Amino acid sequence: MSFQEKTYDYSLEMVPVCQEFDTIDDSLFTKYGVNRGLRDVNGKGVITGLTNISKIISFKNIDGKHIPCDGELWYRGYNIFDLVKNHSADCFGFERAAFLLIFGRLPNEEELKFFLEILAENRDLPTNFTRDIIMKAPTKDIMNSMTRSILTLASYDPSESKTDVASCIRQSLNLLATFPMLAVYAYHAYNHYTNLQSMYIHRPDSKLSTAENILKMLRADEKYTKTEADVLDVCLMLHMEHGGGNNSTFTTRVVTSSGSDTYSSIAAGMCSLKGPKHGGANIKVMRMMDNIRKNVSDWSDKDEVRSYLTKIMDKEVFDKKGLIYGMGHAVYSISDPRERILKQYALKLVEEKHLEKDLELYLNIEEIAPEVIAEKRQIYKGVSPNVDFYSGFVYEMLGIPAELYTPLFAVARIAGWSAHRIEEIINEGKIIRPAYVSIMEEREGKDADLN
Repeated sequence: MSFQEKTYDYSLEMVPVCQEFDTIDDSLFTKYGVNRGLRDVNGKGVITGLTNISKIISFKNIDGKHIPCDGELWYRGYNIFDLVKNHSADCFGFERAAFLLIFGRLPNEEELKFFLEILAENRDLPTNFTRDIIMKAPTKDIMNSMTRSILTLASYDPSESKTDVASCIRQSLNLLATFPMLAVYAYHAYNHYTNLQSMYIHRPDSKLSTAENILKMLRADEKYTKTEADVLDVCLMLHMEHGGGNNSTFTTRVVTSSGSDTYSSIAAGMCSLKGPKHGGANIKVMRMMDNIRKNVSDWSDKDEVRSYLTKIMDKEVFDKKGLIYGMGHAVYSISDPRERILKQYALKLVEEKHLEKDLELYLNIEEIAPEVIAEKRQIYKGVSPNVDFYSGFVYEMLGIPAELYTPLFAVARIAGWSAHRIEEIINEGKIIRPAYVSIMEEREGKDADLN
C-alpha cells in the first residue's frame, strides 16, 4: 500500500471523529439568531455593506407590502435591458460595460477607443508564460489553472504589492485583457495533453472584441459568425456583475479589506466562483438536460416531461439530489432579467444552428418545472428560470466545451470584481470581520495532558 493510500485510509477513519465534534445542531442557529449563509429565513441577505456599482431588485414596496416583482439588474444607474438593447453591433458591448463598471460612467467615443487600445496592448502574456506556466501540469479544472496563472503573473509585476487606486486600476485592466487567454490556452493544454487532441495556440487580434477573440482563439479555423460573436458578447455583459453580495464578489471585497494585493484578491474570487453552488451551476444544468434527453422519448410531450421532472424532484433519477437545476435564485423571485435577455439571444442561435427541437424541450421545462417545484416544495417566493438555465445551452450551441463554462463566467466577472475592489479601496473601510458565536464546551485542565 502506498503512502498516499495509507493517508487516505487514515482520513476515512477520522471522518466520524470530525463529525462528532464539528456537527452543530440546526436548532442552535435559531437559538442564537444566526442567519446561515448570511441570509434570513426568507432568503433575504444580511446587509454587510454599501455599493454604488450595481443594484438588484426582486421585490417592491407597494402600499406598505413587500411584493415580488420581475427581477431588475442595474449597472451604475443603467438598467441591463437598456445596456444590452443599445449595445453596438460591433460586439464591444462588454468593453463598454466594463468601462462603465470600473470608472462609473459610459465612455465617449474617444475614451472607448483609448480603452480598447489599452486592452489590446495588455493582451500579451510574459515571454514563455504559456509554455512554462499554463502548459505545465495541465488540468481539466481550468479555473485552478487560471488561478495559478493569476498568482504567477504577480511575480512579473514589480508593483504587485501596491494597493493604491492607480495600481489597482492598472492591474485590473491587465487581468481583464489577459483572462480570455488564460482560459482558452489552459483548455487547449488540457485538450492536447489529456485528451490527446491537436495543439494550436492562436494569438488575439488587437482589432477584435473580447467575445470575438475568445471564439477566434478557441477554434482551429479561427472562424465564427456575426451572430455567434454578438450572442457571446451579450453573455459576457450579463455575467460581469451581480451586486456586492454574491459569493465571489463578497470574497474579493473581504480579501481586499485585509489590505491584500490585486492578484490575491482576484484569485480568491476565482476560488469562490468555481464552486458548483456559484459559477459551476450551468454545468449542472447541462448534465441534467443530457439526462432528460436520454430518458424522455418525446420532448414535445408535456406530460412525459412533467413525469420525469417529478422523478427528479423525488430523488429517483439523475443525481438523486431532488433539484431541478437552473430553476430558482437566491434573490430573484418572479424572473431573472439575465435569463429573459439570454433567452432572446438563444433564439437567434437556435435559428442559425437549426436546433428547434432542443429549444422546445427547454421551453417545456421552463413552463413545467416551476409548477412541479411548487407542488413538491414549500416555497416562500416564486420560482423561475435563472441565467444558468439558458447559458449552458448557448455555450453548447457556440461549440464551447463544458470545461470553459465557468472560466467564461470569470472572464466576464473580472470586471465586476475589479470595480468592487476599487470601491473597497477608495472607501478605506475596516477589515471585514463578521462574528461567530462559540458553542464550545470548556473541558477540565487535567484532560489536557497530551503525553
